[in-house]
Amino acid sequence: MRRYLIILIGMALGLGGCTLAPKYKRPDAPVPAEWPKGAAYQEAKTAERPAAASDIKWQDFIADEKLRKIIDEALKNNRDLRLAALNVEKARALYGIQRAELFPALSAAGSGTVQRIPADLSTTGSARTSEQYSVNLGISSWEIDFFGRIRSLKDRTLEEYLATEQAGRSARILLITSVANAYLALAADRENLRLAESTLETQEAAYRLIRKRYEVGIASELDLSRAQGQVDAARGEVARFTQLTAQDENALDLLVGSPVSRELLPKGLEGVNPPGEISAGLSSEVLLNRPDILAAEHRLKASNANIGAARAAFFPRISLTTNIGTASSGLSRLFGSGQETWSFAPQISMPIFDARTWSAYDATKVEREIALAQYEKAIQTAFREVADALAVQGTVDRQLSAQESLVRAAADTYRLSNARYVKGLDSYLSVLDAQRSLNAARQGLIALRLARLSNRVTLYKVLGGGR
Repeated sequence: MRRYLIILIGMALGLGGCTLAPKYKRPDAPVPAEWPKGAAYQEAKTAERPAAASDIKWQDFIADEKLRKIIDEALKNNRDLRLAALNVEKARALYGIQRAELFPALSAAGSGTVQRIPADLSTTGSARTSEQYSVNLGISSWEIDFFGRIRSLKDRTLEEYLATEQAGRSARILLITSVANAYLALAADRENLRLAESTLETQEAAYRLIRKRYEVGIASELDLSRAQGQVDAARGEVARFTQLTAQDENALDLLVGSPVSRELLPKGLEGVNPPGEISAGLSSEVLLNRPDILAAEHRLKASNANIGAARAAFFPRISLTTNIGTASSGLSRLFGSGQETWSFAPQISMPIFDARTWSAYDATKVEREIALAQYEKAIQTAFREVADALAVQGTVDRQLSAQESLVRAAADTYRLSNARYVKGLDSYLSVLDAQRSLNAARQGLIALRLARLSNRVTLYKVLGGGR
């Protein structure tokens, strides 16, 4: 019996490496091999090979010391990231369960019975007491994976675990960049708040001057009303940006998972050390290293392995139940010589007709096509995200240069308009128009400076950085 058992187990281990899953081949990427070119894009440098974003640690990318500390706290306390890590642990445990089905489960059992048999049921014609004791070590219904069904299911679970692990990486990258963008948005809104407060002071000073001029009959009541309107508008802007900065702080606290120390918050964009510049390189092949695309590919591999399990369902299943042990009618003789027992019970189940297996097989093939479409869509989406970020990178400096020139021109216009009004050469309406243009230009400049810094963070994220 032992010889047969050893032979059968050897055959199972030898054939267990075979599966009926189709051979996996990575699909071609449904995007151009190179990044877009044109007026909106900077020419990529070919003199040296830039480091891939996925190889740049976030501590090296984030240059601002305060922001580094906030991100470090977020990585420790953020609940979404904690859930992602727990999902990875769960997927690893599920893989361990599925993998264990390849091996027999060995169990030991001991039993004892004492039974009184009445005289009319006893073979001796007199009442007697029957005793039976046994100890067994055995394998219960172990499926021998001749056609790779369990191995295919194990491969599927492994790929699902790896997909979950990549999803955890993606969640980490998203958290790092979200905290950085929230920090920059808070800095921009605080700068806008300072601008609004400065504008309010200027408008109040102008209102007091015009009121004095009105009192002596130099300025009209219309000018006074217009000046009052500018003061009220400036108060509204102060209240609006006060609200936005409070909301930005709340958003940052939520991302970090605990209140952020006020000493770590930025005062404005001017005081923020900008993140490092990122190059996308020459080839779009870097997208294949993004964690969300790697996760989609692992899901594609999982659906491919599932086809192997569905194919194996058309073939016989062989299972084995066996045990060895001792048995005796007396407890004292249980482990004595000659009391050994064994059993060997192989079983084969051959499907003859079951329409469900064909439908299940068709379903696995459709699932693979769905996973393939999702994988290709993930690559296309990633390409678009990088291309958009490159378009911003290639044009934002030109926009900033133009906006800075616009701010200087608007400031000169306001200064000249105000001087002409004071000398009585122009109406106060010209001053109002110049003030509105100057405020809009300054706010636009802050928005563009924020866009340049935020785009660096975005480019780092969409290229798969954040380890």
